[in-house]
Amino acid sequence: MLSNKYGNPNPTFKLTDSKDWLPYVILKISSFEPVRFNAVISSEASYYSNFNKRTIFINIYVGIMLALFFYNLFLYFSGLDVLYLSYSMYVLFIALAQLSISGHSYYYFLYQNPKLFELSIIGFTSLAGLLGLYFVKVFLHTKERLPLVNKLLGLLMMSYLVTFILRLFGAVSLSYMLTDINGLLVVILVFYTAIVLARRGIRSAYFFLGAWTFFLIGILVYIMQTQGLLDLGFYPNLAMLVGTAFEALLLSFALADKINLLKKEKEKEQAERLIALAKNEHLVREQNVMLEDKVKIRTDELEQAIRNLQNTQSQLVNQEKMASLGQLTAGIAHEINNPINFVSSNIMPLKRDIKDIMEVIEFYRSRGAMEFTPDSQKEAKQLEEDLELDYVLDEVEHLLKGMDDGARRTVEIVKGLRLFSRVDEQDMKSVDLHDGINSTLILLNSTMPTKIRVNLDYDELPLVECLAGKINQVFMNIINNAIHALADHINTIVDPHILIRTKSLVDAVTIEIIDNGPGMPECVKQRIFEPFFTTKAVGKGTGLGLSIVYSIIENHKGKLEVNSEESQGTTFKITLPIYQSTERYE
Repeated sequence: MLSNKYGNPNPTFKLTDSKDWLPYVILKISSFEPVRFNAVISSEASYYSNFNKRTIFINIYVGIMLALFFYNLFLYFSGLDVLYLSYSMYVLFIALAQLSISGHSYYYFLYQNPKLFELSIIGFTSLAGLLGLYFVKVFLHTKERLPLVNKLLGLLMMSYLVTFILRLFGAVSLSYMLTDINGLLVVILVFYTAIVLARRGIRSAYFFLGAWTFFLIGILVYIMQTQGLLDLGFYPNLAMLVGTAFEALLLSFALADKINLLKKEKEKEQAERLIALAKNEHLVREQNVMLEDKVKIRTDELEQAIRNLQNTQSQLVNQEKMASLGQLTAGIAHEINNPINFVSSNIMPLKRDIKDIMEVIEFYRSRGAMEFTPDSQKEAKQLEEDLELDYVLDEVEHLLKGMDDGARRTVEIVKGLRLFSRVDEQDMKSVDLHDGINSTLILLNSTMPTKIRVNLDYDELPLVECLAGKINQVFMNIINNAIHALADHINTIVDPHILIRTKSLVDAVTIEIIDNGPGMPECVKQRIFEPFFTTKAVGKGTGLGLSIVYSIIENHKGKLEVNSEESQGTTFKITLPIYQSTERYE
């Protein structure tokens, strides 16, 4: 009878009661395939009980394997990792191979086609072996970790392919023999690989070793059952199904563990990237600070270069201006000096001559009073009254005195011009700074309003090595600025005055020029030494005066300080060393 009558994948026959039956049953089987079977005679009730148990068990097995297949196939489409595709296909074909060995594939999905069923046992087994070996190579990275084992696994894959081809071409016995040999070699090689890698501490190898342990146990139990050494009762293929199911589950756990490892590695990589980004951000900030410092340094250098250029320009302008002014001043002083010397030198002889004439006049007046006739005396008296002799004599005396004062004043001015200009001096000389201040005040006297008082508080100063003409120019510019500051507010300042104070230190001297003018706001004070900066009206200042003053003091290795507040006046303090370190002023 055909087996499909009872829905059992294995041949099933119903024995009817007959008094003519012998006490034994003869079963004759003819097959082109290697066959190993057990024949069981049981009651109908026992048959259906075992059949129901087998059906439930196989459904559970198929459910587990399909769940693993679709789960890993979903993971493959999620991440496109070929490892999940190879494993899902391995699970599918190992399950089909077990279903063919147990006979269920013939009944359920091979449409009870004997040819397909005969090919399915070797075909499904070979494909499962190919996919399983490929999964082992990829999952355990044998190419990098065990190159020799990787080559042997490749040879086994070729052997499974050859086995399947031989079965297609009818070499049944040889294909079954190669399948058994391949299975034995796979077990040995895979176990060896898993043990070696597990001893190296590779986590995935432990899962793999456990999975193949269950698979090996299933094979051993199946062999013992087929050899009659063990009876599992209702399902002869129970051990292989359980072994492959546990193998598939443990390998799924291994893949899940790999996902966790990859997740941890990704988190670690992200953490390392965050640390690297933080370091890069820190480096960027440091680079920005360095760049800002460099930009600041370059900006300072550029500003210093601009200041040097402006100072050089102002010095060139000043040198040209002072050279021309000095030559003009020296020329004027020289030209004035000759006639004024002539005038001043002739005043004293003129005074003596006038005195002699006055003595003669006085003699004539006294003798005339005694000897002249009354008429002559009357005429003389009338002549004196007409000529206003007494007034003329007084006027001559005043004229002589005025000429003397004017000549003396002119001599002082000429001397001041010569002291101020000093155009012939290009070497450092020891000079009296008080002479320079006094000569400067003489030259500025005509421009100073009469309301402005100048107070001098001189200390006893030593001679100071300097270029007298340059230092006089410093005095000229600062005092002139003080005069202008006071003159612009002459009607609002009570008692406008300028105090010039000198003091001697150990190796230096200080000159303070103090005025009680309107003072300067902080914004102006910060810029007063910049070339071309001026607070005067257009056409009344070039903005070079204090810039030139600063450069002169700096070149003399001195120090120029300014202290000023609005409505509190201004103080310029000059500090000059008594001795210069160089003899020549460059």
